[in-house]
Amino acid sequence: MSAADGPFVVGIDSSTQSTKALVVDVATGAVVASGQAPHTVTTGAGRESDPEEWYGALRAAVAQCGDAARRASAVSVGGQQHGLVTLDARGRPVRPALLWNDVRSAPQARRLVDDLGGPKVWAERFGSVPAASFTVSKWAWLAEHEPESVRATAAVRLPHDYLTGRLTDTGTTDRGDASGTGWWAASTEAYDPDVLGRVGLDPALLPRVVGPGEVAGTVRDGDGELPFSKGTLVAAGTGDNAAAALGLGLRPGTPVLSLGTSGTVYAVSRHRPADPSGTVAGFADARGDWLPLACTLNCTLAVDRIAALLGLDREAVEQGGTATVLPYLDGERTPALPDASGLLTGLRHDTTGGQLLQAAYDGAVHALLEALDRVLEGDAEGADPAAPLLLIGGGARGTAWQETVRRLSGRGVQVPEARELVALGAAAQAAGLLTGEDPAAVARRWDTARGPVLDPVARDEETVRRISAVLGDAAPLLGRR
Repeated sequence: MSAADGPFVVGIDSSTQSTKALVVDVATGAVVASGQAPHTVTTGAGRESDPEEWYGALRAAVAQCGDAARRASAVSVGGQQHGLVTLDARGRPVRPALLWNDVRSAPQARRLVDDLGGPKVWAERFGSVPAASFTVSKWAWLAEHEPESVRATAAVRLPHDYLTGRLTDTGTTDRGDASGTGWWAASTEAYDPDVLGRVGLDPALLPRVVGPGEVAGTVRDGDGELPFSKGTLVAAGTGDNAAAALGLGLRPGTPVLSLGTSGTVYAVSRHRPADPSGTVAGFADARGDWLPLACTLNCTLAVDRIAALLGLDREAVEQGGTATVLPYLDGERTPALPDASGLLTGLRHDTTGGQLLQAAYDGAVHALLEALDRVLEGDAEGADPAAPLLLIGGGARGTAWQETVRRLSGRGVQVPEARELVALGAAAQAAGLLTGEDPAAVARRWDTARGPVLDPVARDEETVRRISAVLGDAAPLLGRR
């Protein structure tokens, strides 16, 4: 069977900044067509986007795929996690969506943790301790600050739910994305009536949770809006990190560092996580296992901003010096410092701009590696501490990012050649509807994780100790709780 023979599936990645679409040959994993369209993110008091713009970008990205998209037999959407989408009785957005990196709901998150009995209760029941990024915190913020928006809301969705609904005219989600809301309990794998009651959210407003391997619906008759044939299968879809895990065909214990607007570290586990510190979110994956994950708000975007302030190319780093940079430009989630700003210390007369830029990389990667230790802690199933770290996301191909991860971790790094892993994971999920296969097995058959391995180097213990010491000394200034 040639790549032109099909069957074809479409995988969609609706991220913070853009929507990407891939048409993939089910038999070979070959990408036969692709498209991309941007989103607008407002950056005033918070971080918001118009969901209608996401759908417009989806249509544009799929249209760029041409005839290949029209021949697709199934489609699936991977989307940014946590975002709060409120729809009115006509299915239109009540207001712009509150995005994952909108931290205005930090006070509501703290109150929710306390009201339910503290972090340990949350971790044991829900798998995660809610932070400002979680959807439940955002709904609580909306109820407090915009009660008129809450009164107008007839449906509550996550970003991928919204787009799946636009494709199918149904209201569905999946366990992977639902587990990042704060109102879906990992212990029962169901919406939690106690928390919903506390935040005043009617469960009738929430989507049905579709199980792994189930069909969410079929493509509606869109009057030519979409190139898909009416009746094309639509998979459950999932959150972006769970989709990337599918796209890599992850087996339990394999650690992943994703370098994007945010930084994430995760590994598939067969054990339900429960970290009362709140560092590790005990998310479900899209297959029936678990995806313990830690996230930092400040990753490639923060480092690129510092490079721009210095007037340097992002790769213009220099080793040496005593400067330490904590690049918490948007507050930080890991460590839990939602009100923090960036911090520079250790400046000398002979400090160079390149050294400051390297220090920004060091600060960002240090936070990720500290979080990864927590992700892997207590769940060594299948884990090899000497195995390379899988490095993905927009920063993964940057030499400065690769070398910083190697130097601060002391481990090798593998960079998959496949670039659009969220869209590939969604495509694998769609392919599983057609073949009956586990989507992760589909991705392994497609060999999506193939890529060069960079050997380990000696761990830079001095830099690791210096950053840790600065974090401890600066705790009062940073607002650590």
